[in-house]
This record gives sequence, structure tokens and C-alpha cells, in this order.
Amino acid sequence: MRQLREARARFLGLAADLTGERLLGPKLAIVNPPLWEIGHAAWFQERWCLRYAGEGEPLRPSILAHADALYDSAAVAHDTRWDLPLPTFEATLGYLDNVLRRVLERLDAQRCAHMRYFAWLCAMHEEMHCEALSYTRQTLGYGPPPRTGSRVPGARLGASGDVEIRGGTFTLGARDDGRFVFDNEKWLHEVQVAPFAIAKTAVTNDAFAAFVDDGGYERPELWSVDGWRWRSAERAEHPVYWRREASWWRARIFDAWRPIDPHAAVIHVNWYEADAYCRWAGRRLPTEAEWELAAAGMEKRDYPWGVEAPGPERANLHGASDYTCDVSALAIGDSADGCRQMIGNVWEWCADAFAPYPGFVADPYKEYSQPWFHTHKVLRGGCFETRPALIRNTWRNFYTPDRRDVYAGFRTCAPRA
Repeated sequence: MRQLREARARFLGLAADLTGERLLGPKLAIVNPPLWEIGHAAWFQERWCLRYAGEGEPLRPSILAHADALYDSAAVAHDTRWDLPLPTFEATLGYLDNVLRRVLERLDAQRCAHMRYFAWLCAMHEEMHCEALSYTRQTLGYGPPPRTGSRVPGARLGASGDVEIRGGTFTLGARDDGRFVFDNEKWLHEVQVAPFAIAKTAVTNDAFAAFVDDGGYERPELWSVDGWRWRSAERAEHPVYWRREASWWRARIFDAWRPIDPHAAVIHVNWYEADAYCRWAGRRLPTEAEWELAAAGMEKRDYPWGVEAPGPERANLHGASDYTCDVSALAIGDSADGCRQMIGNVWEWCADAFAPYPGFVADPYKEYSQPWFHTHKVLRGGCFETRPALIRNTWRNFYTPDRRDVYAGFRTCAPRA
């Protein structure tokens, strides 16, 4: 299966230079040790494509001794992963290769819906871990991932202002049309959306710098109670990878400090920071239903621009660029109402807590969504490191509101009347 091979090639490229001390790295709550993450990807693929025999059936034995005790993310506490007797890097790569070879052989021999579903699940899971390895490299100050594209050119004319959305009865969620979707996207259900106005673009570095320079991190009235508690505990004064030099801001991008691009989307801000900015600007975050309506329209397009698969001319996803781009670029990818870059560039925080849709039923991979309901916030749209095959208008990402290591920014809405 092409997606499995492509995900593996990208995963190995991200891991190739993580040798010596970099294979474990420091113990942090927001990252996994890379050596563990590499082995976990192999374990996950083996579990669902080779060992899973059906709901309620015992798992078949693993080809690696004690694999479940090492790599089961639902059972192995995060803080213990640095202290496990993990196989060497070479042995872990061998496990990866052995599992993929057996999976491909089984796919050739068993062209059934069961194998197609779990192969797709594993390919998408590995792509998500590719993105996680990328922001792990950012968190730890390692060099950038292997080059995937060129810089997206800036726009000659900036996009600004709001788009007016009429609202009405909208069907939120994914269609049951046979395509692979995650359980938290299921299924279409009607919601009422009042008319609203949403920004054409994500918030830029320049706009967020104005909030910082106006004392935004020093004014408790701009923050929610939980947000101010987080800001005080972290002693946050600006986005996590920023520092001021002379009269302007610089940001650490992987292992290099560079002046921030004033027209690029702000990135590495958490939900609390986005919410505080909105209060300062007299704006608000969009609800999840508003975001999806603005992206998909009442006609429920797969992507903001229509049904064509994402390409570098429409969206800053993996393969288009190496980092964030001008928020006014890529006009060909606009939604029908004129919202730009709702797919790609940066993940966008929504106002909502991550919650199940009506009638939610967990898929066989039960640990994917259900444990995180009501404690996480929703993000939509993908980022410059998201694989095009992974993303669509209905795709729901989710993180706790304090996370600012992920590739997240936001766009805003006008206040409700």
C-alpha cells in the first residue's frame, strides 16, 4: 500500500540523525523519547494489521518479546518511557522493517475490507507521529526535518477583513460514504449556526506582536481564570520560542534564531494565549461548527476549494513548504466565501472542548478519541507538516489548552451581536 510506504519513508527520514543522546532526549511531559516513538509506530502497525483478530479476541503473539510492555501507549505511563529496556536503534529499525514487510505481504494475500481499514489506520497513525517527531525536533532545538519543499511565495496583495457567513441549519461531521474517517468525525448531524463574521486569514506574527507589546501577557483581565493561572505558573511573557532583539522579535525555528516574518501566521501559541489575544482585540475564537461551515459551506465540500485533493498550489501542507507562509498566499485554495488557508499552514484553535458527536461509538482503536473528551480543545485545518492524505474539512485534532509546542495558530471571529 502506497500510503504505508510513504509514511515509513518520511518517518525514517525524520529519525535518521537522532543518534546518541538524541535518541532519548530530556524527560519532558510534551514529548516522547524518539527511540520509544519509533518502536511504538512499529508496535501499533503490528498490533492492528498482524495481531488483531477481532473485537473480544485475544491478540496474536508479537514478533518482539515484551512488545506490549514497551510500546502500548495506553498502558505504559509516559514518564516511564525513558527508563524502559528499549531495543537498540538498529534493532528498532529492524522491528519497523520486519513488521512493514509482513503487513505488505498480508495485504497482497488478503485484499479484504478488514486489512484495508487497518492498513489505512496505521498509515495515518504513522503520519501523525511524523508530525509529532517534527515538533519534538523543534521543542528540543534539533535541526530541521529533511527538506520537503520550497518557501511559498508571499502574496502581492494582502487579504484582510472578515467574511460574512449567513448561518442556518448545517450538517456538522463526516458523511458515511465508505471513506476512512476517525470515530470522532462520525457522523453528519444537524446543528444551528447563527450568522457570523470570520477573519479571512489566520492571525499574523505582526498582529500577535502588537498584543505582546501592549502588555497582553501582563493584564489579567484579558485572560480566563485558567489561562491566567497557566500564564502565572509558566511566567509566560511572549510566545514560547520568541525573544526580543533590538526593536523586533526573533523566533527559534528548530536550531536557528530568525526574525519573525510579520506576515506569516503566528505559531506555537496555545489556546489560552489565543483566547487572551481575542479579548484584547475585541474578537473571539470560532466554534467548531462555525469553522467547518466557513471551510466547507452548506454544500459540505471535502476541502475549502472543492473536491480536488490538496496540492502545493492550494495549501501549505507537507511537501509544499518548510515552514509557515504569508497568510495571504495561496488564494487559489480559498473557500467559496473567501476564507484563505483554512487547510494547511497552521492548525487553528476553536473555542470548543473536544467532545463526542451524537451517537458516538468508538472504533476498534478505542484509545484514539474517547479518553480525551472534555479535557482537550479542538483544532482544525492541518499545518505545514500535515500530510495531505490526512486532512479534510471534517478532521478534528485535539490538544490540552496549555500545549504550545504543537504547530498551532488561530483565526478570529467578530463578537456576537
